[in-house]
Amino acid sequence: MTHDYPALAKTLSKEIRTIRQGIPDTMKGFSAMAQAALEANALDTRTKELIALAIGITARCDGCVAFHAKAALDRGARRDELLETVGMAIYMGGGPSMVYGAQVLEAYDQFTEKANPA
Repeated sequence: MTHDYPALAKTLSKEIRTIRQGIPDTMKGFSAMAQAALEANALDTRTKELIALAIGITARCDGCVAFHAKAALDRGARRDELLETVGMAIYMGGGPSMVYGAQVLEAYDQFTEKANPA
C-alpha cells in the first residue's frame, strides 16, 4: 500500500473546512459549481464521478483520487468500471496516468474494505 486514501480524505476534509472558514464566498462558489456539475442530466452522477477520476489521474492529484474513488463507490461504480476509466486516463495521459490509475484501484479497494469490513 502506497497511500492510505481514507486517511488522506479525512485529513484533506479537515483542511478544506479551514479553507471554507477563511474564504467562505469563494468556497460557496466552488460548492455551487460542483453541485451543478454533478447534477444528473444527460450523464448520471456515477458516470460523472468516473470522469472526475480520469481527470484526477491525468492531473496526478492524490486528493482527487481519494475523494472521487470514494464518491464513485458511493454512487455504485464497480471495480471493472474503474478499470475502464483508468484505461481511458492512460490512453489520454500516458505512463504517469498508468501510475495514478494503479493508485485509483488502491483507493477504491481501501474504501471498499472500509465500507465492508470482514
